[in-house]
Amino acid sequence: EVQLVESGGGLVQAGGTLRLSCAASGFTVDDYAIGWFRQAPGKEREALSCISSNSHETYYADSVKGRFTISSDNAKNTVYLQMNSLKPGDTAVYYCAAEVTWRDPCWLNVPYDYWGQGTQVTVSS
Repeated sequence: EVQLVESGGGLVQAGGTLRLSCAASGFTVDDYAIGWFRQAPGKEREALSCISSNSHETYYADSVKGRFTISSDNAKNTVYLQMNSLKPGDTAVYYCAAEVTWRDPCWLNVPYDYWGQGTQVTVSS
């Protein structure tokens, strides 16, 4: 079965750093595009970043560009989101998701096929 499990969330102060992990099973992360999304209370889900399954080219939303970095480790079948210079506005539940359709570069404005359960990130001021 396809499964994605996020971890690494927690409480940090503004300016701090967190590294989120998305552990995949039932498929290899090198075969699917992986995206990171977040949703804060009362707000729409926001697409943050993705990494393609072919060239591993990455995309970042303007809100996180320069602060967040997506990467993959095929040996661990895991995708990471390194989050630096965190702001209170980054507080949200963070989700990783996989898209089966091959695209290079990856797209975010498409329906992703598999989703994790999310991990809470809280940034205090």
